[in-house]
Amino acid sequence: MSDETSAGSRLDMPNVVPLFPLPGALLLPRGQLPLNIFEPRYLVMIDDALKGHRIIGMIQPDPQAVSSREVPPLFKIGCAGRISQFAESGDGRYLITLTGIARFAVLDEIAAVTPYRQAKVDFAAFQSDFHPRHGEDEVDRDSVLRALRDFVVSNSLQIDWDSIHEAPNEALVNALAMMSPFGPREKQALLEAVDLKGRADVLVAITEIELARSKNAPTSLQ
Repeated sequence: MSDETSAGSRLDMPNVVPLFPLPGALLLPRGQLPLNIFEPRYLVMIDDALKGHRIIGMIQPDPQAVSSREVPPLFKIGCAGRISQFAESGDGRYLITLTGIARFAVLDEIAAVTPYRQAKVDFAAFQSDFHPRHGEDEVDRDSVLRALRDFVVSNSLQIDWDSIHEAPNEALVNALAMMSPFGPREKQALLEAVDLKGRADVLVAITEIELARSKNAPTSLQ
């Protein structure tokens, strides 16, 4: 089975996707994002998706964009994910997991009659997303691990280093990017990186900036 067949292809993707705007949430190809769904409009969105292609478009609101519309403006790039796990909590919530497929560019929001937002999207600029482990050989793994180690030490964190060392480059970079404690702008930069190597480089750069900031931060007096 080819990579493209196993991951799907651009031709398999819908031209219109439901949008789930969520600040700070990052979904990347083949990454898994657990979500706790409780707002009525998004419960409807999940119900509708389960009846069809099971695809949701994760996207962040753009805090610096200006719009005359009542709904918050969004970034222009998001990532489509398929509902790969679904459970009902018993108290009206849905517990789902989205598995990332590919990034998309928003062409235009449609005047949807649904309570949730929908948009026409295009996957053409992100062909490599449909090929698992594409570009892994170009990733500077040593730099990623060094930045991770410095961050873990600086923040006194515990981490499963055996799993880290066993992870292939794509899984490592994308998982670290998705779990990173950075803000929406930094998360968007990770999403919009041209390729896996670019994402790894952005991840290292952001981590080094955050470490420098923490070292230079004034110590509070007790």
